[in-house]
Amino acid sequence: MDRLRQRADFLAVADGARANSPAFVVQRRERADQGPVRIGFTVTKKNGTATERNRIRRRLRELVKRLDPLSMRPHSDYVLIGRRDALSRDFQTMLDDLQTTLRRLDRPQAKPQPRKPSDANRRHAPAPDAHSRTPD
Repeated sequence: MDRLRQRADFLAVADGARANSPAFVVQRRERADQGPVRIGFTVTKKNGTATERNRIRRRLRELVKRLDPLSMRPHSDYVLIGRRDALSRDFQTMLDDLQTTLRRLDRPQAKPQPRKPSDANRRHAPAPDAHSRTPD
């Protein structure tokens, strides 16, 4: 497994499938080339200080090291986005969460249903102008 390091690669994966967990989000994008599985890790600043973010990133890297390589699709890129819960969540639970999210990503995606416009998005007829009223 290789690491993702270029911003363009992270942005490309962001357009792919996504699965959530309490401690992280996993994103996946299949590539057309025959290269190995590549993995990237990211943690935003809203998750704490630099020390906390680095600890989250280290825990995510260790999860992937302990993961069975066959659970990831070949010729794919993955990004793990750390959340604050990764600091306090039990490591074995996080490993189970990662395996579950990877299985969810492998399920065939259902066709998205067309969205119905909500009442807030519907166009309403403009209110009558005060000048167009007839005097009473």
